[in-house]
Amino acid sequence: MAALRWAPETPNFAIPHMNSLERTLVTKAGYDHGWEVVVEATAQRVRLASALHRAHLEVLEGQSDGERWRVRIGSGALGRELRRVRGAECGDGDLIGVATERDLGLLLHDAAKLARALPDAPEARFAKTVAAELAERKIGATEVERLVKQRVGQDIFRESLMDYWGGACAVTGIAVPELLRASHAKAWAECATDAERLNVYNGFLLCAHLDALFDSHLLTFTDSGDALFAAGIDDDIRPRLGLTGTLKLRWLAPEHREFLAWHRARFESRK
Repeated sequence: MAALRWAPETPNFAIPHMNSLERTLVTKAGYDHGWEVVVEATAQRVRLASALHRAHLEVLEGQSDGERWRVRIGSGALGRELRRVRGAECGDGDLIGVATERDLGLLLHDAAKLARALPDAPEARFAKTVAAELAERKIGATEVERLVKQRVGQDIFRESLMDYWGGACAVTGIAVPELLRASHAKAWAECATDAERLNVYNGFLLCAHLDALFDSHLLTFTDSGDALFAAGIDDDIRPRLGLTGTLKLRWLAPEHREFLAWHRARFESRK
C-alpha cells in the first residue's frame, strides 16, 4: 500500500504524454482486472469501462520518478468507497498515483469490485440474468417466474455484498465465505422495487449467527454502527454466542442509514 498515494490535480496543459508501450500496459491491466472496454487511448489518457457496470476511469502518465501512472475515478460514489477501501493515505483528491504495474492492477481490481457492487450495476445484471433464464425456460408470469427472480436476486445481492465488504463480515471481519450470509435490512418482501432489493446499502455481510439475529430483528445497529440487542439477548446469552466486548459495524456509508431506520423500526416493534 505504501506505493499508492492520492495525487494532486494537474492542469490540462501540464499533463505528460504516455507512449504506446505505456498505453498497452494500461489497457492490459484494465482487461485483466475488470475494465475490459477501452473507451479512449491517446497520448494524454486511457479511459476504461466495462460491460459489467456503468463506471469508468482514466489513467494518466505519472508526475514523478516514483509515480508511473495516475488514476482518476469518474464516479463520486466510487471514488468515496475506493478511498475507504484503500485507506487514509489516499487523501481527498480525485487522482491516485501508482508506482508499479502491480499497484495499478490492484487498484483497478478494487475499483472494479466496488463498481460491480454499487447501484445500479446489480440491478442491470439481475434484469439480464432473469430475462435469459426465463427465455430459456419459456415460461411467463407464473409462480416459477417469481421464484426464479428471487433466487437470481438473492445470488446477485450476495455477490454484491461480498464485493463491497471485501469478502469479510461487516462486524467481525471473519473472511470465511461458508460462514457468511447476505442480510437485508429492509426485507426482500417489503421492498417496493428490485432496485431496493438489490441495493448493496440495503444490508450487510454477516456471520451466520449475526445474520440470524439481524434477520429476526433481535439485533440492529445505530446510525453510528453500534450494535443494539433485543431484551431477550441479554448479558448471559451473548457470551455463549461469542458476542463479547463492543460490537460495531466496520464502517457505515450515509446510504445505509435509510435502510437501517426501517430495520430499527421493526426492532423497536418487538418490544
